[in-house]
Amino acid sequence: MTNDTGAPAIDPNAGPSLNVIAQYVKDFSFENPNAPSSLAPQQTQPEISINVNVGAQPLSQTEFDVDLKLEAKAMSGDSVLFAVELVYSGLFRIQNVPEEHLHPFVLIECPRLLFPFARQILADSTRNGGFPPLMLDPIDFVALYQQNAAAAQASQAGSTSVN
Repeated sequence: MTNDTGAPAIDPNAGPSLNVIAQYVKDFSFENPNAPSSLAPQQTQPEISINVNVGAQPLSQTEFDVDLKLEAKAMSGDSVLFAVELVYSGLFRIQNVPEEHLHPFVLIECPRLLFPFARQILADSTRNGGFPPLMLDPIDFVALYQQNAAAAQASQAGSTSVN
């Protein structure tokens, strides 16, 4: 069922639906550049930095390829203990979501579903690399979405000039 614009019509009697069609590792890298010395007991706790990014690509009116990118790096002084990068993706079918709610729905709900699987891959890879498993805390994807939206608005406002 489509509306006059050719877009799928929203059935007022059906609630929003989200189906996971597939999920997969799109890109993965684990580096332990200073092994075996990096595996020796450290005098201090390593500094661990974590970066999280979410992206989505529409494949059709109802299907989206969503990427959850996680990067983690452990440093001890100037020495890299490990660096891991993961792009964990999912193919989602989303129906009966109003157009004005679709963007946040895709960038909040889809990565929320992907996160536990990506978290496990990071934990397993750091453990298999000879370190304690890196157990990421849960991520507030609503706050991440709001932060990115505010940054985009600020960037857009900053790039506008008046002559």
